[in-house]
Amino acid sequence: MLQVLTSPKLAPNSAPRFQQLQNREDRASGIFGMNASQIVDLKQLQALPTGSFGRAWADFLDRHQLEPISTGPRRQQLHDGIHVLTDYGIDAAGEAELQAFLLGAKLRPLNLLRLLELLQTPQKDRRNAITGERLWAAYQRGRYCLFDPDDWQPELLWQLPLMQVQALFRV
Repeated sequence: MLQVLTSPKLAPNSAPRFQQLQNREDRASGIFGMNASQIVDLKQLQALPTGSFGRAWADFLDRHQLEPISTGPRRQQLHDGIHVLTDYGIDAAGEAELQAFLLGAKLRPLNLLRLLELLQTPQKDRRNAITGERLWAAYQRGRYCLFDPDDWQPELLWQLPLMQVQALFRV
């Protein structure tokens, strides 16, 4: 299950249907043998130099009081790293932007379902509302980047400066 859904910013008011969708994805990945061994080692990332992609990932987790996603398919475990690359938040609007970005980068029905569920989330923070303009911008950003969420290997990039990794993927 995405750890981001248990963060203080989304719980307990996160979309229940979004949570149910995530739980079904978790079960399906286990049934079909799609689970990967743990990828993100927080201690390893914390030991990297300040400004590196890996250290930025560790700092992101610390800042939002999250643990690395340690179960499930590879793509799911790397979810927080995409937040680091794109700088989208972990609130409902940021998660919606992230899903729109992923739809642009590589069209997958699951990302569309997640986005639709997030759009049904009651928006309590009108200052950071999900808007069509923001979603379109995120989608376009995904369309024009060189990022493939299915085959990127952040383990090979953790030592590089975050800005260099963002430039590599044109994010």
